[in-house]
Amino acid sequence: MRKISLFIATSLDGYIAKPNDDLSFLKLVEKDGEDYGYAEFTSTVDTLIIGRKTYDYVLKEIGSSYYDNGDRDVYVITRTARPSTGRTTFYAGNLKDLIDRLRSENGKNIYCDGGAEVINELLKYDLIDEFIISIVPVLLGNGIRLFNDGRPEQMLEFVKAKTFETGLTQLHYKRKK
Repeated sequence: MRKISLFIATSLDGYIAKPNDDLSFLKLVEKDGEDYGYAEFTSTVDTLIIGRKTYDYVLKEIGSSYYDNGDRDVYVITRTARPSTGRTTFYAGNLKDLIDRLRSENGKNIYCDGGAEVINELLKYDLIDEFIISIVPVLLGNGIRLFNDGRPEQMLEFVKAKTFETGLTQLHYKRKK
């Protein structure tokens, strides 16, 4: 069965974005030639699930080819359906139903890149199998939290931790079954 992996960055105090969906704090750890394992990770996936706000921010800052590169299916989770474009589908249905369908299909793993609403909906149903969380060495003080209160408790098993020259620390856990 295909697994769902969360690969995301957060501030040390647990925010994945500043107010107004601002991801500029990620630039603090940008370094030429360093992708923090992103290319290796994305070689294991052929499907991406992303929230509409995160998608729109990346579309504006980087461009559509960052997600829809022709090598994977992209599902943008949204409340307002839009026509598909390329391999990008704007999905306004039940997220658990989408995950159940994707997991039943043949393919590589499924990558969840956020945002917080999508992540917390997946956690509500215990659907994330692997957590790769990069900690950016900054305290933002407020913004959009990675994990919301009120979700079920979930036990995780440590896989590894890795540190980088920029001060970023990457934690890798898998769901304990």
